[in-house]
Amino acid sequence: MYHPRRTLLSAFTAFALALVAGCATTPAPTTLTSTVASTPQLQTLSKLLADAGLNEALGGTGPFTVLAPSDDAFKALPAKTLAELATNKELLKSVLNYHVLPGTLMAADLKNGSLKSLQGAKLAVARAGSFVTVEEAVVTQADVAASNGVVHIIDKVLMPPKR
Repeated sequence: MYHPRRTLLSAFTAFALALVAGCATTPAPTTLTSTVASTPQLQTLSKLLADAGLNEALGGTGPFTVLAPSDDAFKALPAKTLAELATNKELLKSVLNYHVLPGTLMAADLKNGSLKSLQGAKLAVARAGSFVTVEEAVVTQADVAASNGVVHIIDKVLMPPKR
């Protein structure tokens, strides 16, 4: 015998369980520092942020946009440059802050022009459809969300202009 009430109750129960299960598996956004640390291709950046003492700032309220060079981008740097970054903490901070922009800028929000970095110098940005470049770097993965901003993975380490 057909029981419309029982069928409706079963359907509602199944929907509620699916909704709860979906919520339980959705990870909560983490800070920029945690997001960088948990992204496999950003381990060099994660270590350098810690070395420069910038984890606390990027773990704070923000919001910030991090242009995150991949591990391959750091491997492409000359050994001399990497050695200098390892021994000169002020230079390291300057270079890393050159990769950070104030505010949350999703790839779709970027427009052709320039943006001022936390380091103080401007970065040239260009966008054509979903293709985004910052200076000579290409955004290879955009819009990695964090609770206090966003990360865009780039294929080159950007060096601030000499002052």
